[in-house]
Amino acid sequence: MTDTALLPPPGGTLTHGPTVIGLDTSLTATGIASSLGWCETVGHTDKKNPITKLPHHERITAMRKVSAAVLLNLGRPDLVVMETPALSRTGGGSHERGWLWWRLYEYLTDSEIPVALMDPRQRMLYATGKGAATKSAVVDAVARRWPAWSTGGDDNQADAVVLMAAGRDYLDHPIAVMPTANRAALTKAVWPEGVRGHIGGHR
Repeated sequence: MTDTALLPPPGGTLTHGPTVIGLDTSLTATGIASSLGWCETVGHTDKKNPITKLPHHERITAMRKVSAAVLLNLGRPDLVVMETPALSRTGGGSHERGWLWWRLYEYLTDSEIPVALMDPRQRMLYATGKGAATKSAVVDAVARRWPAWSTGGDDNQADAVVLMAAGRDYLDHPIAVMPTANRAALTKAVWPEGVRGHIGGHR
């Protein structure tokens, strides 16, 4: 994937119900999945010149390009389900990752697009029935439960598909029948006030 976003493919596998986007933010590989039937990865992929090694005036330009590329793919959905940052995650880029997350959240809320929040454990629980799971276990769960979304083994896209599917489930338009243990994740996530009645019942 290049630094410029690819527009979602035309058409899709779902033609009814609310449009939900799952969003797993990352500087190098933001996973995006739409209930219309597509998933994508967008980010800064120049490994020779990573964002965190750029001079600050170039760094902010690169970060803005990633943000713009993600926003280009979002459209105007009925709901966006974002994964919250893993605050325990350390290492280079945490400062920049935080900027990207808040920039996207700011855009969505300023645009009055409802935003739901799921943390990584909730996302893994919804996918696998367990609050701790490997990346491969999540990828396998996505391939099994939501095969129409072809991730090609990309764990970023798989995570986004899970977030999207959880949002559809919360709005009473599930894409697949999920076990009770998995759906427990829905009670732990943060959902925008009133979104279930306003969006879930009118399509």
